[in-house]
Amino acid sequence: MRSYQPTGTPQEQEAIRRWHEAAYAELRARDTETVSYFDFEFVVPPTVFPPQPVSHLLGRSVLAETRATDRVLDLGTGSGVNAVLAASISDDVLGVDVNPDAVDCARANAERNGLAARFRQSDLFDGADGRFDLVVFDPPFRWFPARDMLERATTDEDYATMRRFAGEVGAHLAPGGRVLLFFGTSGDLGYLDHLIDETSLRRETVATETLHRADTSVDYVVYRLTTP
Repeated sequence: MRSYQPTGTPQEQEAIRRWHEAAYAELRARDTETVSYFDFEFVVPPTVFPPQPVSHLLGRSVLAETRATDRVLDLGTGSGVNAVLAASISDDVLGVDVNPDAVDCARANAERNGLAARFRQSDLFDGADGRFDLVVFDPPFRWFPARDMLERATTDEDYATMRRFAGEVGAHLAPGGRVLLFFGTSGDLGYLDHLIDETSLRRETVATETLHRADTSVDYVVYRLTTP
């Protein structure tokens, strides 16, 4: 996989940076909060990235895509929202996150909702054993270096994690496996498209939504990736 080169104009890159700084300031100002999400309840401490106003876009896709027989991997599980949704359908769900606070938070939230998902600290696929029928990935959108573990939920310096994901995901998919991948134009969506095009996976768009902040609009998308 080639190293990262931005696909947007300098003006577009600057707009993304402004969006990110505003969002990061809001994250840093958070206290522990209790969030309702698809009839489940989640307690999210300030060191863990919480569900966002457009998170339901991926959540609906998880509910629609998960099968009872699926072995499911939720990459970057955060507070565990998508792992919990998948575990309401499948009894074989693993959620992983590089942030140990997120792993503890997600585990507690699964227990709070009476569901048996498993959680493990892992950098991408490092702690994910075997192959999966469904991989759910809500990755960091921006290519900036992270200032702390909380910001790692939203930034991936030079898209190193995204490039790893594109190069490794095929080896972790079972025959007929699928991926739900969430992204938006508050990151470099064009670069993500290039990475996917360099794999053997087929891409289709299953959900979209637009969110507005001040003078900026962001388009969000859920891709469904499938093996040939």
